[in-house]
Amino acid sequence: MKDKKITFSVFGGGSWATAIVKMLTENLEEVGWYMRSVYALEHIKKQDHNPNYLSSVEFKNEQLLLTNNINEAVERSDYLIFAIPSAFLYTELEKLTTSLKDKVIFSAIKGIIPETGKIVGEHFHEVYNIPFDHIGVITGPCHAEEVALERLSYLTIASDDEAKAEMMAKHLRSDYIKCKTSDDIIGTEYAAVLKNIYSVAAGIAHGLGYGDNFQSVLMSNAIREMKRFIKKIHKMKRNINDSAYLGDLLVTGYSIFSRNRMFGNMIGKGYTVKSAQMEMNMIAEGYFAAKTAYETKAAEHTRTPIIDAVHNILYKNKNPKKVFKKLADQLD
Repeated sequence: MKDKKITFSVFGGGSWATAIVKMLTENLEEVGWYMRSVYALEHIKKQDHNPNYLSSVEFKNEQLLLTNNINEAVERSDYLIFAIPSAFLYTELEKLTTSLKDKVIFSAIKGIIPETGKIVGEHFHEVYNIPFDHIGVITGPCHAEEVALERLSYLTIASDDEAKAEMMAKHLRSDYIKCKTSDDIIGTEYAAVLKNIYSVAAGIAHGLGYGDNFQSVLMSNAIREMKRFIKKIHKMKRNINDSAYLGDLLVTGYSIFSRNRMFGNMIGKGYTVKSAQMEMNMIAEGYFAAKTAYETKAAEHTRTPIIDAVHNILYKNKNPKKVFKKLADQLD
């Protein structure tokens, strides 16, 4: 029987937001959905699908509470799931006039907010005074495109409050979505950020002509680098080989659906950052993450040669071929 006791709203109009709405409609009679684009909202109302992302997914309009008013979406729901690209989140949240008090916030954003240099959970905690037991993270390994195809996929739901993590997991599970819970809210969110940087690195390597042998070494070094970085940021007992860390890294680093790998591949083939961004229809979160992770890493004195390499290519206009030749000598 479908559960109406807890209300949910999703914020964002992209592929991941669309996939999350699809997952929720498997279990709920009504799902709130906020997006900026009036055109997209009107198209969904008339044609039952998002015109811009995952257009093969058909919705039943009677299940959707569509709005382009962020305050309306916040007011009507208990659980708020943000899937707005990190580059736009700060501006979107500035529209808030209604209180987030007593709301449960889940981030499905795999990026760092450029204006503050913080992961999403930290931003809500420090700027909006949301207690950490009211904050959670939805992470992979999971591509929106495979959710659309209803291919078997796995999610990790992290929160300091196990009951809230399980509540979210309960409403995302289906025959093709399996969920596990975690209490590592900081570590899983940083892992979701870092794997995008490593995926950009994998794409650059591919664009430069490196083969599978190098890619395997790159990914092996990336998971160890991730472990060092996250341990420095938030020390606790975690298994870096779990799917929320290693699994998400692998799917993002190798998949044809990975926008970060695609972005990196273009850079490796000689595109400028600006031209690669203009050609892509989606945000490559790894671009923004590389700058903040590099600066955070520098402050924490962590050895991160892969992050350094990506940062130097994207932000210091270093030659990818020369940077990766040097990186190859640092890997083992």
